[in-house]
Order: sequence, then C-alpha cells, then structure tokens
Amino acid sequence: MFRSHVEKLGGRTIAGISRLGQFTTFAGVLLDCLITRPFRGRRLIDEVYTIGVLSLVIVCISGGAVGMVLGLQGYTVLTRFGAEEALGSFVGLTLIRELGPVLTALLVTGRAGSAIAAEIGAMVATEQLDGLRMMSIDPTHYVAAPKAAAMVLTMPLLSALFIVCGIGGGYVVGVQFLGIDPGSYLKGLEGSIKFSDDVMGSITKSLVFGILVGMISTYRGYTSAPNAAGVSAATTGTVVVASVLTLIVDYIITALWGV
Repeated sequence: MFRSHVEKLGGRTIAGISRLGQFTTFAGVLLDCLITRPFRGRRLIDEVYTIGVLSLVIVCISGGAVGMVLGLQGYTVLTRFGAEEALGSFVGLTLIRELGPVLTALLVTGRAGSAIAAEIGAMVATEQLDGLRMMSIDPTHYVAAPKAAAMVLTMPLLSALFIVCGIGGGYVVGVQFLGIDPGSYLKGLEGSIKFSDDVMGSITKSLVFGILVGMISTYRGYTSAPNAAGVSAATTGTVVVASVLTLIVDYIITALWGV
C-alpha cells in the first residue's frame, strides 16, 4: 500500500514537471512569435479593444468601490490614533503599492483571461487551429501572440485607471461624507507617494501580472482537450491558476524588492 502511494506521488510529480516543461516551451515559442514578422498590428488593436476597453466599466466601478471602502475603514482606524488627516496617504499608498495591480489582475483574469482561454479552446475543439495550419499559418503567431501582447499592454493602463478611481472614491468618502479637509487629503497623498518607488513599483507589478495572465490564458486554451469538457476545464483552470500565481508572485516581488 505504501508503494502504491509512492508510485502515485511520483507519477503526479513527473506529470507536473512535464506540464511545467510544456508551459515553458510554449512561453518561448510565444516570445519568438512576438518578435517575428509579420507583426499582427490589426489583430493586436482588436485584442486591446476586447481586453482593455471592454474591461473599463468593471475596473472603474470596482476601483471606486474599493477606494470608498478604504476611505471608510481607513478613517475608522486612523481616528483611533488621531491621525485622520493621513487618510489621503493611506488610501493612495494602499492602492498604488498593492491593491491596484493585484485586484486589477484578478478582475482582468476573471473577465478577459477566461474569455481568451474559452475562445482558443473552442477553436481547438472546432479544428479551426488545424485549419490555420493547413493554410500554412502558425496558430500561435496568428491567434495566441496578439492576445498575450494585448494583455501585457492593457494591464498597466487598467491598473492605473483602477487606482485613479479608487483615490477618487476615497476622496468622496473622506471629504464629502466624513468631513476631512480636502487640502489635507490631497497634500498627504502628494507628499507620501514617490514616483521612483511607489508608482514604478506598481507599473512593474502590473506588467508582470499581465505577462502571467496572458501566457496562462493562451496556454490553457491552446492545450485544452478538443471537446466541451476541455474548454470548460481550460476556462476554469485559467482563472484558478492565474489568480493564485498572481497572489504568490505579488508576495515574491514585495518580499524581494520591497515594491
């Protein structure tokens, strides 16, 4: 019985390493497609619209709601120490350094990442990718690469928009509802945020998350089983794996570089 458990563990370990190797190979092929002609400019623009523009509403609403919650909770906590005038600093730093990039990545994963995996998986199931190969068109270059590139391009922009809406939501709650002086809110926000540390760190995180979500969503769709169950599994797996990896990588970046 002990031997069977060891065999199962070994089999799962080998399978996991094999999948990791396949993912690494796919990432290398994807990177090569991004720097190889012809450049799919029109498809890239279409994907930027699909991933970025169509995510604006959910990102703005979520950012404003998170900022309002931060303003309310931050005021409650800071009041205990007589530091409610630092609400602007609290809201701004929390959103820029941490919540903005992470929550944006999670939202985009749920809305756009899952859609990418489902779309490519459906193309696998209906043999559209095989049709592209029959026409001597590389499916990775034509389908996957523009989607991954668009994800990397739009993630920092959506994160910035999330942060702006969050700061605005915190301002509305803190100034309009709780009576904090607007000059103190904005002065604390301006004085506590450093571009080289905080803003650049936020951009770095959002770029890394964009790369992760783009590669995972295209890979899971590209390697899905050619049936309805495979498409469903690829969609669910994209959301789960990308979300968990986003949180893990966020901790690693924060621990190593203090971002």
